[in-house]
Amino acid sequence: MTSNDDTKKSFAKKYFYLIMLLPIIFWAFAFPFIKIGLKELSPINLTILRLFTTCGVFLVFLVVFPKKFSPIQKKDILPIFLLGFFGLVVYHLGLNYGELYISPAVASLIIATIPVFTVIFATLLLKEKVTKKIAIGIPMSLSGVVIIALTGTSGNPFEVTYLSAALAVLISALVGAGYTIAGKKLLQRYSALSLTVYAFLFGSLGLLPFLSSSLITEATLLSWNGLGAVLFLALFPTVIGYILWYVALEIKTASEVSVFLYFIPVLSTIISYFLFQEPVTWLFILGGGIVIAGLIIVNMQKSTSEKTKQY
Repeated sequence: MTSNDDTKKSFAKKYFYLIMLLPIIFWAFAFPFIKIGLKELSPINLTILRLFTTCGVFLVFLVVFPKKFSPIQKKDILPIFLLGFFGLVVYHLGLNYGELYISPAVASLIIATIPVFTVIFATLLLKEKVTKKIAIGIPMSLSGVVIIALTGTSGNPFEVTYLSAALAVLISALVGAGYTIAGKKLLQRYSALSLTVYAFLFGSLGLLPFLSSSLITEATLLSWNGLGAVLFLALFPTVIGYILWYVALEIKTASEVSVFLYFIPVLSTIISYFLFQEPVTWLFILGGGIVIAGLIIVNMQKSTSEKTKQY
């Protein structure tokens, strides 16, 4: 390791809590900013503008810092495309559609169950052992999701649009977990940052068939609030959030870093309350607490070295 690398690592250790705090704040703000963007953009067009802007920044990084990225192999192009399309594009489409009808707070808590579904998939597909802590934590988190899903609306929780929105966000959590499992083999050949960038670049190509004249119409009519929401979502939770996350992983174990993720739905709920005056009921707090408690129990057992957030 060079003296320059030593200096960078020393700097990162000194300011670790700031490095870790920023992505947590950005990811917590992502949910309410999606709500703001959806006031002027359809879910598909918000997804396109956010991911294409992110890809533009990542392309610049690839050109300017090519040595930071693992060389891509031709045989991996299709798997990386599928990984990115389902794990990122479908993820964001489901989340954006869901937030048309459910609150950012509810969406953030449903998305927080990604580690739970990751464990379920690992157990079913990778034949990993079911331990007592997993057997307790998973049902606990899922029961919390049911509580917040049924109490997260002031209207009828069984209304079709509300249920479809909650289901869409749940699908996002499922494909987010699938992204982690499916990427395990590829992580043997690529760094986590490289795989993330390639997944964005190739996966976002799947959005090309969804381009329409409505994108131009909506984009040209964007207010400063709408434009700011798109740029914030593309740059801060995605680009800066991922980079700082990987910097943190270089100096601390994933298990140590992952503890901070539990603050995301809490912060998102507080932010949504002040931005949108969304009511926070005791049942919602109870459900959220159960979700987070279940996550803690599951993560006490599982190493989360391959976990990546996708807010």
